[in-house]
Amino acid sequence: MKMQAAVLRQIGLPAPYAESRPLSVETVDLAAPGPGELTVKIRAAGLCHSDLSAINGDRPWPVPMVIGHEAAGEVVELGAGVTDLALGDSVVLVFRPMCGACIDCASGRPALCGPGGVANAAGALLGGGRRLRLPRPDEEGAAVTDSEAPPLYHHMGCAAFAQYATLSRRSVVRVDRELPFVEAALFGCAVMTGAGAVFNTARVEAGARVAVVGLGGVGFSSLLAALASGARDVVAVDLLPSKLAMARRLGATHCFEASDPDLVAQVKAVTDGGVDYAFEMAGSVGALESAYRMTRRGGTTVSAGLPNPAAHWPLQAVSLIAEERTIKGSYVGSCVPSRDIPRLVAMYRAGRLPVRELLSETLPLEDINPALDRLAAGAAVRQVIVPHGN
Repeated sequence: MKMQAAVLRQIGLPAPYAESRPLSVETVDLAAPGPGELTVKIRAAGLCHSDLSAINGDRPWPVPMVIGHEAAGEVVELGAGVTDLALGDSVVLVFRPMCGACIDCASGRPALCGPGGVANAAGALLGGGRRLRLPRPDEEGAAVTDSEAPPLYHHMGCAAFAQYATLSRRSVVRVDRELPFVEAALFGCAVMTGAGAVFNTARVEAGARVAVVGLGGVGFSSLLAALASGARDVVAVDLLPSKLAMARRLGATHCFEASDPDLVAQVKAVTDGGVDYAFEMAGSVGALESAYRMTRRGGTTVSAGLPNPAAHWPLQAVSLIAEERTIKGSYVGSCVPSRDIPRLVAMYRAGRLPVRELLSETLPLEDINPALDRLAAGAAVRQVIVPHGN
């Protein structure tokens, strides 16, 4: 089928993105699903810093590529062998396809799935296939074979900034049809990653002291999850006063500006020597250093912010040993998506995880470039693209 999609052709174009326009909304060809695949009508797709990192070159991908990885939609076509879904089902897209057979999947850590990582790096679906194609310049409605068509890659197995997506069955999780799509989309990355870091990676217990450094969609999800876990102190840290005001409204007990030179001392002062768990969600080495230093002796520092791969953190090794510290990485919130997304949705619907508070605005696909500027400036928590209109 032919559809509209946001295509990234050149990495590293400068901001403001409303002027440089790194994403061009184009007509592309989408193939029908192969065995073990399905086609989804994308109803909502959230803008995340991982999308921005593909555009600015922090995490390079093969181009041209249809980007977008946090989304929800409706099943419209099923490939051979997909028998556990039905047309019309609502699904959340998962940005790390999980084969279910490798040693990591078998040991309950599908976020580390080797075949899924290989497929993502290649801009392909799980198994290596690609279902996106650019039209030939001379095409006039003629069928185009894979060998003739110019290459067009899938972002994280999803390619969600589009009207439709063909995906591996391993890249979606079914959710209740009653859940609005603009809310469902947030569970595909922001909530799964941020809340998962709290519930799965750190396993925060009631009465703990928690700090969250970096208040984007993922950071705010961690803050909400810490509150839901019964933490007695929840410290919010960010560069923007507007984000701190929102954190205060959502229940943070203490808020500090990240640029304050006395940040760590102030956090230690209000938490009796430091927090039990600190979550770095900003994607910077400076934020990780702050999170580590505000963690108390015997505490745990969790990093999920994904800094530039060239970044290195000079750790004071003796503190790790003498203070019995724990440092953990968290990818996809250490989640098993088929298990955890329904659990998180249930918490939301019970009022324990107010995810809708993260939604800043909805906008059409055509407005995606100006939205990137708001994302880069931190002016929004989660903007959601609705490719077919509200």
